[in-house]
Amino acid sequence: MRLNIPVELPKKELEITHTTTQMILGSCFAENIGKRLVMGKFPVTVNPFGILYNPLSIAAALNRIISGEKFTEDSPELVFHSERWHSMLHHGDFSHREKHDTIAAINSSLTSAAEAIEKLDLLTLTFGTAYVYRLKESDSVVGNCHKIPGNAFTRSLLTPQEAVNALAPIFAQLLEKNPGMKILLTVSPIRHIRDGAHGNQVSKAVLLLTVEELQRAFPGKVLYFPAYEIVLDELRDYRFYDEDMVHPSSVAINYIWECFRTSYFNETTDRLVTQLEEIARALGHRPFDAESQAHIDFKHKLFSKIEAIKEKYPFFDFTNELKQCRTQ
Repeated sequence: MRLNIPVELPKKELEITHTTTQMILGSCFAENIGKRLVMGKFPVTVNPFGILYNPLSIAAALNRIISGEKFTEDSPELVFHSERWHSMLHHGDFSHREKHDTIAAINSSLTSAAEAIEKLDLLTLTFGTAYVYRLKESDSVVGNCHKIPGNAFTRSLLTPQEAVNALAPIFAQLLEKNPGMKILLTVSPIRHIRDGAHGNQVSKAVLLLTVEELQRAFPGKVLYFPAYEIVLDELRDYRFYDEDMVHPSSVAINYIWECFRTSYFNETTDRLVTQLEEIARALGHRPFDAESQAHIDFKHKLFSKIEAIKEKYPFFDFTNELKQCRTQ
């Protein structure tokens, strides 16, 4: 008996190994996959502007990364609200009480991202919503409203063409500089229920049409991973959502990660990722008795396992893991 219709996964159009340099930008779904890639020791830059939701904000971030233009005391993107300095292009993770601290944080991340984008093999973008907020004062699209009162913004729904017009020139520029690079697009399965059930579906439809147009414009270079379809069509049950009924549950995220691995990892990479995830879980284990002989033996085995992988793959950085083993 079939209880669902499996979503067809992409096959053989892209292979990700531990030599594939990656950057991933977009919604908190991108953050979840990015964390898994970091845990798996892939060379990846995750959300250098923090979580971003709409295509125009992602395009603005990419333009700034490509140009490498630093933020200064006079940058119009910087605003002061609720006793903190914010960048309207960045997530609140970059906000600080002191302006110079905010500038230092966003410029440090920008510098790293600008260096990384020059040698990317894979750029992954996750779109969350087609609704955008524009600051009335400048008519510029913001990446985050930072809880500034709503009357400071205008809200509108993008058309697919507006999103394509913002992203296509960036893709062309990146691919001209680096013809071997691939761009992987996804639509986040996170439901933006504040837009209403119908509004959320309209928004997702705009994003899906944007992806379709970009794939037509860059055949073989712009690819699509069906995260949205996996959750909406294959896992179509509220048990695969968190208590807020908006964000996918850990079970759903794990399932999507397994689909991602199946699509893009070869057997060697997949096996190595499994070993690295086992190490991460072991380091997160809280012992009942940290001084017991059983736990000491457990630590020695874990230390040896890390050293064995490090010897085979010397480019992996296990500094934190080995330090944690010694500390424990």
